[in-house]
Amino acid sequence: MKNIGYKILLVDDEQDVIEFLSYNLKKEGFLVYTANNGKDAIKIANKILPHLIILDIMMPDIDGVETCEELRKIPKLNNTLIVFLTARGEDYSQIAGFDAGADDYITKPIKPKILISRVKALLKRNPAFTPSDISVNDNIINRGDIIIDKEKYEVLVKNKIIILPKKEYELLLLLVSKQEKVFTRDEIYSCLWGTDVIVGDRTIDVYIRKLREKIGEEHIITFKGIGYKFI
Repeated sequence: MKNIGYKILLVDDEQDVIEFLSYNLKKEGFLVYTANNGKDAIKIANKILPHLIILDIMMPDIDGVETCEELRKIPKLNNTLIVFLTARGEDYSQIAGFDAGADDYITKPIKPKILISRVKALLKRNPAFTPSDISVNDNIINRGDIIIDKEKYEVLVKNKIIILPKKEYELLLLLVSKQEKVFTRDEIYSCLWGTDVIVGDRTIDVYIRKLREKIGEEHIITFKGIGYKFI
């Protein structure tokens, strides 16, 4: 089974759990999105329509059971699988989870191979998922903690919407279009302003600085005398 195209939303208030699960799922080719609370999970799920949601039960404000109940009220998520992930093993938690509309239940800690096996089995047995359902959405670009929705002209950084002016948005799109490529300054000038427009020598530096402030310094590497690369 090809995992590329399957969208999985991880929801947990413990960042180390998110990072552990995300790393192992991405290694298998899954498209992974994350949320640290129930409210953000509902917003993101409504936006990306994941095939599977792995949802922690014990979370502040809105717990996993309440989040699941709200997700099950959204018609376009009817085919989305919801799996509870929790350190609690009491029968009450399992019953409450299934009553809320969960499809499966995983007790943590869990070994990566077992997790992947459970996830693949769930996706495979769901008849609602056809090859056309799992094709990668060209309008959605997922780069770790940065998600770009080209159709909505929207950028999410660590699940928070940020507003980018047109040129900063175009610069970000250019850099993420080829993640391993170092874009030279001339290439950036040509793509963003064309050959007929003359701009100052420091223009690109200003836009790079502003973009870094909004998406995080760590995402753009400077190659002195050459250009820039997104990581």
